[in-house]
Amino acid sequence: MRAMSAGAAPAAGAPRDGAGPAPGRLRSGVPLPRAAPWAIAAATLLPAAAHAQNTHILLVSGLGGDPEYTESFHGWLSRFADAATEKYGVPAERIVYLGEDPDLDPTRIRARSTAENLRTAFADLAGAMEPTDNLVVLLAGHGSFRDGTARFNIPGPDITSEEMGVLLAPLGDRRITFINTASASGPFIEALSGTNRTIITATRSGRERNLTRFGLYFVDAFADDGADIDKDARVSMLEAFNYALREVEREYVGDRRLLTEHAMLDDNGDGEGSREPGGPEGDGSLASTVFLMSLGGADADEAVTAELRTLYEEKAEIEGRIADLRRIKERMPLERYEDELEALLVELALKNREIRAAGGGTEGPG
Repeated sequence: MRAMSAGAAPAAGAPRDGAGPAPGRLRSGVPLPRAAPWAIAAATLLPAAAHAQNTHILLVSGLGGDPEYTESFHGWLSRFADAATEKYGVPAERIVYLGEDPDLDPTRIRARSTAENLRTAFADLAGAMEPTDNLVVLLAGHGSFRDGTARFNIPGPDITSEEMGVLLAPLGDRRITFINTASASGPFIEALSGTNRTIITATRSGRERNLTRFGLYFVDAFADDGADIDKDARVSMLEAFNYALREVEREYVGDRRLLTEHAMLDDNGDGEGSREPGGPEGDGSLASTVFLMSLGGADADEAVTAELRTLYEEKAEIEGRIADLRRIKERMPLERYEDELEALLVELALKNREIRAAGGGTEGPG
């Protein structure tokens, strides 16, 4: 992940172990101008060498309105917390859970999910997180939309999308993934979109007010194994989003119901969500490099060995260079872009093979 970076890094597409073209040359061997505009752009985007970073998680369950919903929302967030600690090595002390009723699970829920406690939690995170750390915020509950304003329903006064933006502001440009699985959550994208932010909502607008199922399947993506498309024993936010999207549609089709929720993802800072992210341009590049992985620190879970942590860091650095290369595609010669991308994809495939060999995934061709 580029947020893990510090120091200098090799140029995108630089050959490793003989892979790819010589730096500064096309396949034909003709040198490129040393001060080409695309090269200057690349120099400002390319990540430095990856180093250890950690994931912090804030879980918020809102008002259930009915015991059945209260239990469901708590179940989703509890499964997510368990997957984060048991499968991905996030220490329990880096997970803060604010809930509607702390008595529902006193050992896990730290405090009520009031606006005041949310302000305290975000302030504490701003003070505790290193600049390279990730924050994942997951909301489960009901939402509402009235007078042009989206709200997440919590005990006491509801919190609006704009108020949530104020809470995020002190975190600066740290990498944040914010997932609102509530109904009427779509407007949170425009309110929270920004640099280094992945914003995911269960609906595309405030007018989709029915209870959503997106949260259930988003959590399943991390708790189960079906979302790990590249079989590297971890799930990116993009993989989780696409998995939940498919499963929601499958449920509605199976029940012969009209789809009433349309999840969206924005991670390029333009304030507009995408229903099908993941292309070379547009949304999806950042989300594809964000994982529930604490790569450093003595308190990391033993499920992630020192060898795997190093390999995951190296893979994240390659993924960051691929994302940066795709962002400057239109500013560089096409042939050079294709050469660079091919070399990086080969490097990524070889790294995936190393990860599987070290026990990080299923066996198979790299």
